[in-house]
Amino acid sequence: MLIVALIGTGFYLKQSISYYYALYFNKFTHKKLHNSEKEALRIQRILTNNLDKTYGFDVSHYQNREDIKWDSLSIGNKTIPLEFVVMRATMGNKSADKHFDEFWEKAKKHNLIRGAYHFYRADEDPVIQANNFLANVKLESGDLPPILDIEKIPKRKTNKKLIEDLKVWCKIVEETYGEKPIIYTYYHYYKDFLKGEFEGYPLWLANYNDVPSPSPDDQWDFWQFTENGIVHGINAKVDLDIYNGNSWSLKRLTLD
Repeated sequence: MLIVALIGTGFYLKQSISYYYALYFNKFTHKKLHNSEKEALRIQRILTNNLDKTYGFDVSHYQNREDIKWDSLSIGNKTIPLEFVVMRATMGNKSADKHFDEFWEKAKKHNLIRGAYHFYRADEDPVIQANNFLANVKLESGDLPPILDIEKIPKRKTNKKLIEDLKVWCKIVEETYGEKPIIYTYYHYYKDFLKGEFEGYPLWLANYNDVPSPSPDDQWDFWQFTENGIVHGINAKVDLDIYNGNSWSLKRLTLD
C-alpha cells in the first residue's frame, strides 16, 4: 500500500511540476484577446460561482494547430487549469475534422481527459452517420463516452422522425462502447425538441446567457457557457465548458 501511494504521489507531482513549469517558463507569445465588458463580467461571475467544478474547452479545425500550447492551458488569470478537452471528430454521413487525429494525440500526450463528438446533420442517414463516427474515432479507457451534437432542425424530415433517427445513432454507438452517449445541444433546442426523449443520457447544454446555470429545471452534466473563452495557452477564442462536479467525478464518467 505504501509503495502504491508513493508511486501515485510521484505521478501526481510529476504532472503538477510539468504543468507549472510550462505555465511560467516555456515561451509562448500570446495575442491580446479581449471580450466586451459585459461578456468579461459574465464569465467572471460564472467562474467565481463554480470554483468547485471542473473546466474544459472545445477544439476543431476552426482552431489553428500552431495556436495551441497544450502543456499549460488555464483560465481565470492562470488560476484554473483546463482538465478536459472535447473535439469535433466527424460531421454527417462522410465528413471528418481535419485536425482531429492530431489534436486527439496531443491531448493524450498532455494528460487531458478527451471527448470526441459527432456533429449530426439532421437530414442525413443515422446509420451512416454512426458508422462514420465509429470509423474515425477509437475511444480508449479514460476517454469520455461518445458525444452526439445536435443543433439543427431537419428540412426534409418531421421532428418526430428526427428523434427516431437520433435514437438509432445512439443505439449503434452505445452498443459499440457499452455507454450511453452524451447529448450536446443548446438549451432552447433541448427544451423545445429533446426533453423527455433521452432520459438517462448525460446532458451537455450550451447556454451563453447571463444565467446561474444552463437550465433552470433540468439536471445537467456539462455546460458550454461561452464561445468567447480566453485561455492562457491558446491564441484564439474557444468554447469553454464546466463539468458539474470535481475531477474525480469526471474520471468516473469516463470509459473503463
